[in-house]
Amino acid sequence: MTGKQAQTFGPYSPVRQAGNLYFTAGHLGVDMATKTVEPDIRIQTAHALDALAETLASVGLTLNDVVKTTIFVTNMSDFAAINEVYIKRFSEPRPARSTVAVKELPRVATNGAAKIEIEAIAARQES
Repeated sequence: MTGKQAQTFGPYSPVRQAGNLYFTAGHLGVDMATKTVEPDIRIQTAHALDALAETLASVGLTLNDVVKTTIFVTNMSDFAAINEVYIKRFSEPRPARSTVAVKELPRVATNGAAKIEIEAIAARQES
């Protein structure tokens, strides 16, 4: 890896390389500076994408290198609000994506539970 090691909440790698593909761990909608969550799914989505971007930067990649995302969300009625943020962060062609409803996500914030987690697969473009 290059650059600063991304933060994790547990005993796992934030990103792993296999050939020119990079697989990230899930990134929760938690403000990493304060370890808190905001109730607004838009803010949580932005925090998850910020953390994802930081992890990718640690290996010299950006959100533009992402080819696939998986979103785990605790309430599918938040789908449209998530898309409002997501569409601003990923340009065309956007990554392939799966969205999965889950009962709950890991409780790592000091003031509540995250509503969203985003993981990604990125590809380093050959020069």
